[in-house]
Amino acid sequence: MKWTTDLLTPDVNPHRQYRMRCTVGEHSARDVRRIVRSYLSLWNMKELADAAELAVTELLANVIRHVPDRRCTVLVLRRPGGLRVEVSDGSPEKPVVRCADSAVEALDAGGRGLALLAAVVDAWGVLPTADGGKTVWFECTATTAPTCT
Repeated sequence: MKWTTDLLTPDVNPHRQYRMRCTVGEHSARDVRRIVRSYLSLWNMKELADAAELAVTELLANVIRHVPDRRCTVLVLRRPGGLRVEVSDGSPEKPVVRCADSAVEALDAGGRGLALLAAVVDAWGVLPTADGGKTVWFECTATTAPTCT
């Protein structure tokens, strides 16, 4: 995975967000999951780690499968009471939630990532970007109030 980070963006508290620009490969999700888990630990929101890691894995898998150059930006934001993660790419193709309509489709290994995403996060959506691409985002809400660090 090729990446750059701008953790120390001017006028942004580095303990409130993390952004990386990367070209993802088949094993990139592992590194991003570690980063997400580390920030959730720093922010005292460890209970969100499983859902957030699964969700970000699904979004990165969609970049690998559907974005020809595999370039994306991952933004991890600490929000009051939870977490927001955004994955932006240059592809205008909107993601589609697929459901198995038959027993044969139920055995298909792909195409259900967004349904899985929707099942583990509190909210998610897709926004167009100014460059013609899109941002797919999700939010997870903490059950206990995070403490400030």
